[in-house]
Amino acid sequence: MIGSTISRHENFLQVVQSYYLLTKPRIIPLLLITTAATMFMAGNGHVDAFLLIVTLLGGTLAAASAQTFNCVYDQDIDYDMKRTRNRPIPSGKVRSNHAIIFGIVLAILSFSLLAFCVNMLSALLAMLGIVFYMLIYTHWLKRHTTQNIVIGGAAGAIPPLVGWAAVTGDLSWSAWAVFTLIFLWTPPHFWALALMISEDYAEVGVPMLPVIEGSQETVKQIWIYTLITVLFSLVLIYPLHSLGLVYLLFALILGSLFTLKAWKLQQNPEDKQTAKSMFKYSILYMMLLCTGIVLDTLIRF
Repeated sequence: MIGSTISRHENFLQVVQSYYLLTKPRIIPLLLITTAATMFMAGNGHVDAFLLIVTLLGGTLAAASAQTFNCVYDQDIDYDMKRTRNRPIPSGKVRSNHAIIFGIVLAILSFSLLAFCVNMLSALLAMLGIVFYMLIYTHWLKRHTTQNIVIGGAAGAIPPLVGWAAVTGDLSWSAWAVFTLIFLWTPPHFWALALMISEDYAEVGVPMLPVIEGSQETVKQIWIYTLITVLFSLVLIYPLHSLGLVYLLFALILGSLFTLKAWKLQQNPEDKQTAKSMFKYSILYMMLLCTGIVLDTLIRF
């Protein structure tokens, strides 16, 4: 059994590194950037430094908890895929029951920090993110439908709601607009990655869109969702009037490049390098768009 493997470490630092890797740390920074962006938007360019740090720390702990639970649940397919076989649990460096305890501790710390130092709404939203990611995406959707990442993308769109709630104590139309923007952005972002590693998903029977429908249909869907994402990004300008000219320039320039990447991918659906370029740019797109949100609020402030 994978979960009963004996931990294999040489020193304490390797133990720390293994538990750190359980949290999939490369995923977390983008979640924090979207959180910070909505905090600045909610605060009209003014955010208390302590509130910002505590909210981002709470969000980090919640995301780390969700990813740890994901590693436990997906240990079987992680073991079967060469790309993920060296992760802490399938490689035997961390026992699955220890990982579960670690994930629970991270969730408790996240909830406590947000509930006592920020507000209850932000704490509950962070916990909702963990539950949605595990129960809806990882357990229910990921292994059963090609629409897994479409619906499951809502989990990755919750951090902006946490950020908005942290500043205002409630949720406005602007907060839900950012949530929707990230929800729409997730399919082209993740499907570009799925095109790159479709063989891995096929090997373990995960029904990602490229595996079931093929590359042609996948790039068509990427193209459609990219167009919708770019157009929807302008909702924050009109009719919501949440942001101004600086954000508009960011949205138009970044959106044009995003659309161009999607169009190139549509012309070369089998080219993994083009898919890789689309995937990398999708990350840059969201990071810079959030930067545009922050700069817009700071300049107007």
